[in-house]
Amino acid sequence: MGYCSRSQAAVLIRAGRVTLNGRIVQNPESPTRVPPDSIEIDGSPLAKSPAIYLVMNKPRGVVTSASDEKGRATVYDLLEPGWPWVGPVGRLDKASEGLLLLTNDSEWAAMVTDPASHLDKKYHVQVDCAADPDLLEKIVRGNRVLSDVTESDSFERKPRECLRAKEARLLRHGHKNSWIEITLDEGKNRQIRRVLEALEVRVLRLVRVSIGPLELGDLEKGAARPLTPQEKKALDRALRAAPRQGFER
Repeated sequence: MGYCSRSQAAVLIRAGRVTLNGRIVQNPESPTRVPPDSIEIDGSPLAKSPAIYLVMNKPRGVVTSASDEKGRATVYDLLEPGWPWVGPVGRLDKASEGLLLLTNDSEWAAMVTDPASHLDKKYHVQVDCAADPDLLEKIVRGNRVLSDVTESDSFERKPRECLRAKEARLLRHGHKNSWIEITLDEGKNRQIRRVLEALEVRVLRLVRVSIGPLELGDLEKGAARPLTPQEKKALDRALRAAPRQGFER
């Protein structure tokens, strides 16, 4: 309902600060449907927050989370004071930069990040070699790489998955490095970095420049702004055009 993140909600519920239809419920997995169910936090009725949609130009070195156990800067440090709670739509890892959406509309965020939406996401990637057509073809063809499953402590037990890009094209190159535009229509953890690692190519910079019809443009690094109504409508049209049913708003 746009009040807080899922993890923050779980803390409130387990602390006994949330009531469901007048009864304290301390299991965050308890089913509910609003309406007709009513939820209160510390005795105050919970009302759905007005929807907020932000676009940020995330700098390199900033963590995409609400807090960090290592004390590193997070994307929330970049927001102006006074904003209601918003959550990142997907993630950019610490070393990556560029376009990041934030919203308190969790249903909409789930549609944007759902692989079934096939919403194109474009990245400009600087690599430590002179890219040639063969490398671009291998990026699109894909590789079977080790899964990012962290529960397994055995290298041999980790499953493999095939990761590939939808498109890859050369932007510019020098003698020692190149810039490549890579398009994904699904998002897996560190997908571009893992594909290039498998090809023994090192990523020097990775910048997301667009999500569907929304482009990063000239938004200053570290800045955030609300989506314009036209930008939001364009993203919604792209989601409705997705091949999977069930995305209607």
